[in-house]
Amino acid sequence: MANPTVRVGDVVPTGTFWYVPYTPETDDLAACGVPTKISTDAWKGKKVVLISVPGAFTPTCHANHLPPYIQKYDEFKAKGVDQIAVVTANDAFVMSGWGKALGFKDKSQLTETFPQILPLSDPTAAWTSQLGLSVDLSKANELGLGLRTSRFALILDDLKITYLGVEPARGVTVSGADAVLAAL
Repeated sequence: MANPTVRVGDVVPTGTFWYVPYTPETDDLAACGVPTKISTDAWKGKKVVLISVPGAFTPTCHANHLPPYIQKYDEFKAKGVDQIAVVTANDAFVMSGWGKALGFKDKSQLTETFPQILPLSDPTAAWTSQLGLSVDLSKANELGLGLRTSRFALILDDLKITYLGVEPARGVTVSGADAVLAAL
């Protein structure tokens, strides 16, 4: 399990992630797009919900964790959330594919650069390690996943952590959409 070094009230450490910007051309599963960087600095003055998962396309993340965020997107927006993002140690291309598979894009604004849920790559778990929220899954179920982001959710308000829900065990409870909505 993760051992967070950040607490509610802390300003989140500066971090840089990779993502593939959405364009109508990248909507096609065969299109890769070109990864670019985004920094936590882009969230200054904004309310952001950041979800972290151990891996795209993994059973709990794919079937249980992210779908409720997509289904309840309008509820998050109604509570003043400017951006929902999901981060994992997968590369930007995998995250882009996962976003396409789950439908992260904002269907009302197909030309918007940022999708409904922004899929971010922290490929070496460097940023999540700064938070004390990385986990070594090298031997977990003998899948050999290596160093990953743990399962958690943050609410950031102008980069200040106002909610930190780190899963104490397998499954989705404190990092799930309902728990985060209740904390907003």
